[in-house]
Amino acid sequence: MALLPDWNALPPNLDGAHPEVADRARPFARVLARYHRHEAVGLSNVPATGAALLAIHHSLATYDGLLLALAIEDATGRLPVGLGDDLLFRTPGLRHVVRGAGIVPANPDNGRALLSRGHLVAVAPGGMREALRPSDERYRVRWGRRKGFVRLAVETGTPVVLAACPAADDLYDVYETRLTKLAYKHLRVPIPFVRGLGPTWIPRPVKLVHHIAPPIVPPPFDPVVADEQVDAMHAEIVRTMAALIERR
Repeated sequence: MALLPDWNALPPNLDGAHPEVADRARPFARVLARYHRHEAVGLSNVPATGAALLAIHHSLATYDGLLLALAIEDATGRLPVGLGDDLLFRTPGLRHVVRGAGIVPANPDNGRALLSRGHLVAVAPGGMREALRPSDERYRVRWGRRKGFVRLAVETGTPVVLAACPAADDLYDVYETRLTKLAYKHLRVPIPFVRGLGPTWIPRPVKLVHHIAPPIVPPPFDPVVADEQVDAMHAEIVRTMAALIERR
């Protein structure tokens, strides 16, 4: 039996994850969930049906998002569809894996298409920039001026559900280096310098808890004041995410 399905036979990304890929990922995710004694608080805040944006805090490890997706699926039967960094799709081999996992390139058109199909769409607004922040900046929201997901929510009338896992910043010590900065700035390539369990890259067995906030519903879209609507909602979202991260 092949380890992976025929990638050319996979359904379009907008249909979500390929069932065989999801089935193979679940046992791995459950092992990680046990290793970290993972818990998700506030799962009732995730809509059981209908389109929604799930905005998460981006850790360096990244797989904490997989644990959240598993917890959401267990609680609601919904498996989030992710909007991913273009780097995932430029990397040979990896692009086939993320395609099979139902992840699509992060752009407004794909976001609208997924929401129009009623998906629960996961986004990490801070992206790799947030993931690469050094440990002396842990527990901080690094979303800056990244408002694309908020504009998408406002224009489509989609609620935004925020989820943070503060302890994911404790899986590794992340060191700031000139090489890391230059590689990301010029090539958008992550070259982190990290230390996990002891002197290794093994993630520390810290308990991971996701905190999920009630949905933030955008105001009725008004193109005349759309920028003001986006700015106001973005400010509310950043404040809420910062409060979630403080629950460590």
